[in-house]
Amino acid sequence: MTTQPHRRKFLLGSLTGAGALSVGAASAIEPIRRQGRPLMRLGLAAYSFRQALDLRRKPPTMNLDGFIDLTASMPFDAVELTEYYFPETSPRYLAQLKGRCTRLGLDISGTAIRSDFCVTNAARLKEQIDHTRRWIEITSRLGGKTIRIFGGTVAKDDKEDRARRQCIDAMQQCCEFAGQVGVFLALENHGGITGTSEQMLALVRAVKSDWFGVNLDTGNFRTKDPYADLECLAPYAVVVQMKTEISREGRKPEEADLKRLFQMLRTVNYRGYVVLEYEAAEDTKIAIPRYARQMREMCG
Repeated sequence: MTTQPHRRKFLLGSLTGAGALSVGAASAIEPIRRQGRPLMRLGLAAYSFRQALDLRRKPPTMNLDGFIDLTASMPFDAVELTEYYFPETSPRYLAQLKGRCTRLGLDISGTAIRSDFCVTNAARLKEQIDHTRRWIEITSRLGGKTIRIFGGTVAKDDKEDRARRQCIDAMQQCCEFAGQVGVFLALENHGGITGTSEQMLALVRAVKSDWFGVNLDTGNFRTKDPYADLECLAPYAVVVQMKTEISREGRKPEEADLKRLFQMLRTVNYRGYVVLEYEAAEDTKIAIPRYARQMREMCG
């Protein structure tokens, strides 16, 4: 009987360059058992500068080169590059971005894309899968470790059970391709079919691949106890997007307890990237450097 590559072993080596993992062949994703001490590398998401990078502006006030340069001026180890802000994806342009990061001592932790695997039209579903596969290849060219995806939203005339089965199958197909180029597919808790920890786990536990895990977004649960929901998913995280606010059900956004979030990651012995994705109202030029210093201390 053949077995799939050991995702856990690869993940630890590729994200941290140290340690080893002990798991059996993948029949479904299991919590990651990481040996050694927790080890976190701090990244900054391009989405934090979404207004400046918006390509609909003619011209935008910042490009990806400028974002990379700015990130290098702060205590970050990596950048996360969002698909929305790429003016092109030619091999030459991708190489230029990768080289710029290398010269500045920054990793490209991965990319983040928009996807919807709940669409009811077969042609549109194929477009979503093809789009994800294309960006998996782009991520590999950039040297990224993970690609953030969305599950999607159940259509008004559809049933969640059917949409979930389709989503699982689509992600399975994408994982098969991702494994060929060494990129992890990371499903984000992002409303719709992934709006609760129960919905997330129903998807995550059903995908049979060593190249799949959770993009743990700390600000996306709008439940009575977001921290409890995040704790349920933390053992499955292959990358973390750290927000500075959380939103409890029926309440206004509040300042996130970053110390609690970092301790949550330490409890599951997380080893990988923690990416600041800033969405709060304070000016990014003031807020991001401050949070960068705080998070650097918490990373240890």
